[in-house]
Amino acid sequence: MLSYPEIDPVLLRIGPLALHWYGLMYVLGFCATFFLVRRQIRLHNIKELAPVFENLNMVLLISLVVGGRIGYVLFYNFSYYLRHPLEIVNTLAGGMSFHGALLGVLIGGLWYCRRHHLDFLKMADIYVATIPVGLGLGRIGNFINGELYGRVTDVPWAMVFPAGGPLPRHPSQLYEAALEGLLLFVLLVWMARLKRKKGWGHGSVLALFLVYYGILRSFAELFRAPDSHIGLMAGFLSRGQLLSSVMIGGGALLFWFSLQRRQAA
Repeated sequence: MLSYPEIDPVLLRIGPLALHWYGLMYVLGFCATFFLVRRQIRLHNIKELAPVFENLNMVLLISLVVGGRIGYVLFYNFSYYLRHPLEIVNTLAGGMSFHGALLGVLIGGLWYCRRHHLDFLKMADIYVATIPVGLGLGRIGNFINGELYGRVTDVPWAMVFPAGGPLPRHPSQLYEAALEGLLLFVLLVWMARLKRKKGWGHGSVLALFLVYYGILRSFAELFRAPDSHIGLMAGFLSRGQLLSSVMIGGGALLFWFSLQRRQAA
């Protein structure tokens, strides 16, 4: 068994202000997306995106935060927030959902692209390949916070998390950082290159992101402890796996559509 490296979740304090590791990971993820997308704009001469790049980023950032919070409320703790509606805006207490954030970003991006006459699926393909960087950093933030830990296990690299009781558990946050972060990033960069080489229609990289993330998240959920107030549906299916299965199905349909769009063109 390995010792859990208890790291202060607060990186820096200046008077009443505190910089948390988790917040820093969000900032680094946003910065990575900004610079990677800007590099694609210059590398591939995406003229229609250049003049609206900063404004689109702001819309996506707001959509991510709002969608992540609303998604957590609806998908993970609706009954509680129905009784305590004022707590919905108390984001300092924690509670964000990746699936909700994804919906928020897609809706916000679609709205902005339609408003400015941009091809939404083309823009989505550009942005989506950068998302795993932020996902991986976010999972490292979860590990530092000692949250979203894994199920009880006896593997040699198990850890006892302060909030997880006395039994050793999978460091599932690190599994997710490797799968949803590093591996997914490599896969999507490869798929983006294949798209340009094979002439796949716009939306194909977004579709593959939905499929690959859904599969990798569902696998990682086998090691992650289910939410205590939700448990497992039918004794084996977590809420994350249920939501990810919807992603896989939607991604498969979108990929078929993108191939049809290429053929029609």
